[in-house]
Amino acid sequence: MMNTFCLITTTYPDEQSAKTIIHLLLEQKLAACVQMMPVQSFYRWEGKLCESNEQLLLIKTRSSLFKTIEALILKHHPYTTPQLIQIPIEQGFEAYLNWIADETALR
Repeated sequence: MMNTFCLITTTYPDEQSAKTIIHLLLEQKLAACVQMMPVQSFYRWEGKLCESNEQLLLIKTRSSLFKTIEALILKHHPYTTPQLIQIPIEQGFEAYLNWIADETALR
């Protein structure tokens, strides 16, 4: 099952916009679980040092769904260049990985 599953991370400027994409991902069976947590982000943007409060999303899904998830997030994201990172899950509790498989669409 190596690289069959992944964790996708993204950030949103507020809880409401984050919950919108979470509901879309779950309704379309693109994610088994999405965790949301507040984070403080520090970064350089357009030559300036920036600091902002954001909502970090951890999306548990199948690796094969990345491009579909990417397209959905880009369509609904308020940022022009959102964080969108795929992290392969190399190992995991088999029952949990089976649950991800059961909860996500095969495409």
